[in-house]
Amino acid sequence: MIKNWLKNIGPGPLVAAAFIGPGTVTMSTIAGVSFGYALLWAMVLSIVATVVLQEMAARLGIITQKGLSEIIREEIKQPILKWVTVILILSAIVIGNAAYEAGNISGGVLGLETIFGNPSIKFSGLSINSFSVLIGIIAFVLLSIGSYKIIERVLITLVVIMSLAFLITAILTKPNILSILKGAIVPKFPENSLLIIIGLIGTTVVPYNLFLHASLVKEKWKSETDLAFAKKDTFIAVVLGGLVSMCIIISASAIQSQGITNASDLAKGLEPLFGSFAKYFLAIGLFAAGITSAITAPLAAAYVASGCLGFSSNLNSKKFKAVWMFILLLGVVFSSLNIKPIEIIKFAQVANGILLPVIAAILIWIMNKSSTLGKYSNNVRQNILGFLILGIVILLSVAALNKVFGLNIF
Repeated sequence: MIKNWLKNIGPGPLVAAAFIGPGTVTMSTIAGVSFGYALLWAMVLSIVATVVLQEMAARLGIITQKGLSEIIREEIKQPILKWVTVILILSAIVIGNAAYEAGNISGGVLGLETIFGNPSIKFSGLSINSFSVLIGIIAFVLLSIGSYKIIERVLITLVVIMSLAFLITAILTKPNILSILKGAIVPKFPENSLLIIIGLIGTTVVPYNLFLHASLVKEKWKSETDLAFAKKDTFIAVVLGGLVSMCIIISASAIQSQGITNASDLAKGLEPLFGSFAKYFLAIGLFAAGITSAITAPLAAAYVASGCLGFSSNLNSKKFKAVWMFILLLGVVFSSLNIKPIEIIKFAQVANGILLPVIAAILIWIMNKSSTLGKYSNNVRQNILGFLILGIVILLSVAALNKVFGLNIF
């Protein structure tokens, strides 16, 4: 039974690996340091929203055996609306992931630097971070092998390592269980917490995971009889991923210092309180979070580009490889030279802010098309949950645009 269950662990952990990146780790750290356990409920809400939307994406991928971007291109018949949507998707996912890839790699680098220091290489007046290059090489080798099974096994292993690292760190801080339960169940809005709440949800419910999941399930499963495996895989992986984020919040709550701005600071801050073990476990978790996102972001961008532009999504396709290589190369260059493409990141934030509610709405619309999904289209309960989540992601979108443009809506 266990062997059969392990055999059917699939894209779910890859989706969890994608959303537990350095951004999520940093946001969870700030939430814990600033507000203790008070915002744990926001992660619970994020988990529910992610499970609902990712289940829809997985069901769509298995039944149609197509990626989400490919389905969107086929289902939207009005030419102008179709190409506006395609351009928005390409801007948010492909350009966005190129901008964020440096952050993913830098997150993994922070974890290594916490343990090993900063081994920079001086070359022609430039200071190159060798850990960035190392992570880039690891990601390149894994992706260039072109085997879904190998990528899946490596990422599942890294997710397990990451989960254990953050869980052990949280246990080492000896948290109050009753306070954790209260924080997870009772919604609170402490002063100046709204953007952090939205950030926690926004780094968990991410649009590119919907595209990634729909594409990956068809690599793993080919029959509608596999839907039960996909549903269980999605639920377990996303819940465990959410628990990892909650463990980071719990760990960060142990330090009442405003000087903590990322997980590397948190690792160093935990050391004098709970010993070097806490520092090392947290650093290992941060490294795993960074490298998993550094692998999944280029992969998602390649799947999106292939679906939108109509070329093969085979892992060994030259065009498919060209996309992820481009994303990965930019990430390595920007990370190793410590370049922050601020304007590109702002553009990506705007595109993602607009894309999230648009894709959630389109996904719900497609999931109600019996011509596409037959008897596997959404039922009433799934639609109710879907529309509630759509309301949440519209709020996220407004908040993201508000943050970028300083509109002072909130």
